[in-house]
Amino acid sequence: MKKIWLTLVAVLALMVGATAPAGAVTDGTLDGDGHPYVGLMVAQDADGTPLWRCSGTLLSSTVFLTAGHCTESPAAHVEIWFQSDVESGRPGNGYPNKGQASGTPHTIGTYDPNAFFLHDVGVVELSTPKEMSSYGKLPKTNELDALKPRRSTTFTSVGYGLQKAFPDAASFKDSAVRIRMVAHPHLLQINTGFTGPQSLLLSNNANTGGTCFGDSGGPNFLGTSNVVAGVTSFGLNSTCGGTGGVFRTDRADVLAFVNGFLN
Repeated sequence: MKKIWLTLVAVLALMVGATAPAGAVTDGTLDGDGHPYVGLMVAQDADGTPLWRCSGTLLSSTVFLTAGHCTESPAAHVEIWFQSDVESGRPGNGYPNKGQASGTPHTIGTYDPNAFFLHDVGVVELSTPKEMSSYGKLPKTNELDALKPRRSTTFTSVGYGLQKAFPDAASFKDSAVRIRMVAHPHLLQINTGFTGPQSLLLSNNANTGGTCFGDSGGPNFLGTSNVVAGVTSFGLNSTCGGTGGVFRTDRADVLAFVNGFLN
C-alpha cells in the first residue's frame, strides 16, 4: 500500500525488510505555525473520487512538492489543506473533497510504480496561486553528498497522518489524526549500497522521532532550515521503527524536473 487510501481502512501488514511507501511523523511534536507552507493533499481521480492522502511543501505560490507515488495515475486532480489541524475542522473544512488550494499532479518522467523509490518525486501545479510569506527551498545540485552519518547531522521531518503503526492484528490501534507534526531524525545512511545515490535513511525512534506509513511526500528539511533535502518515501517494517526512507531532491534530474515548474 503506497499511501493512506481514503476508500479503505488502512491495514499495514508488510514483510520486514521490504520497502513500502511511507509518510507522516512518529514520536514528534505539534508543528503549529512552524511550517505553514507544508500541507496535506488528497489526490482525486478524473471523476472527483478521493483516492489517497499525502503531505507536501509549497516551493512557490503555485508549485507544491511531494512524492512521485502521491501524484501517479489514476490521480488527475489534487486538493490541499494548510491548516495545522485538519482533523478538528471536519466536516467544515471540506475534507476530503474541497481544500484551500487545488491543482494538477505531475510525476517525473522516469517514475516507475514497480520501483517507486528510484524516482519518487512529483509536483502539484496549483490552478490559483496560494500566497504565503515564506516557502520551502530546493537544495543545490548534489549538496547532500557532503553530509556524514552522525547524530549531529539532523533533519526536520514534517507531515500529517499516521503517528504510530501497529502490526496487522492490532491495526485498530493505529494513530492517524490529520495534524501537522514535526520530528528531528538524524542521518544513518547516505550513498551506500542500500540507499543508492537517490535515497537517505534517517533514524526513527522515541528519542528523535521519524516518519511512518500514511501520507508520504512530506518534507525532510536540512537541519532547521527551509531547504527540502528530500521527501518522505518509504519504510522498512510494519511498525515504522528504526529507520525512515527519504528520496533526495538534490540530484540534477530531480532539480531539472521541479525547476521546470518553478521557472
